[in-house]
Formats: sequence, C-alpha cells, structure tokens
Amino acid sequence: MKLTKNLGMLLLSIWLILTGLIALTSFSFQGLPLIMGIIAIAAGVLILVGR
Repeated sequence: MKLTKNLGMLLLSIWLILTGLIALTSFSFQGLPLIMGIIAIAAGVLILVGR
C-alpha cells in the first residue's frame, strides 16, 4: 500500500484515534481544536477527491 494512495483514509484514522484518546484522557492544549479541525478538513477533502 502506498502512503499517498490512501492519504485521506490515513488522516481520517489519525483523527479518529486522536479524538478517542482525547476523550478518554481529557488531554487538552490551546491549539488542539485548530489541529483537529485541520486534520478533519484535510481528510475530508482528500477522500472527496479520491486520494
């Protein structure tokens, strides 16, 4: 499997794992919502364009 072939799904899986870990551990820092939003948008766009 090439990394670039499924980059959208890879970002989605990272986002889901981070969301779960954040909920379980109550981990937080100032830029976390921004980072999570960027990962979510990037994953969605890449999935839509078929990457």
